[in-house]
Amino acid sequence: MKSVPKNEQEWQKALTPEQYRVLRKKGTEAPFSGKLLHADKNGTYMCAACGNPLFKSDAKFDSGTGWPSFDQSIQGAVRQVPDNSLGSSRMEIVCARCGSHLGHVFDDGPTKTGKRFCLNSVCLDLEAGGQR
Repeated sequence: MKSVPKNEQEWQKALTPEQYRVLRKKGTEAPFSGKLLHADKNGTYMCAACGNPLFKSDAKFDSGTGWPSFDQSIQGAVRQVPDNSLGSSRMEIVCARCGSHLGHVFDDGPTKTGKRFCLNSVCLDLEAGGQR
């Protein structure tokens, strides 16, 4: 996958302040505040920073956590990175194309995959279309 050759100044100009804080500085949006939490349109969820297709709408479910959740990503779209911040051990997920922070993945999902990819809405754009 081709990477996105931008430095942090370029990212800061390309993104909104909130997107930059979350995507590039590994922030978290407030729970139950994201624009895509209750989105139910058919389509593909894309990285808001670089447009990389990340998740299909049929993988989305309501986890009750306050963030959009998915049970699987599009193959090769995200990378998992160990995250030992905040006194706990978790797996961060980043966009495989641009390296932007998206959220975390947990092994407590209710579907057959057992995964819960917990995303920040501000990191995503929904490209509508297709079947759910």
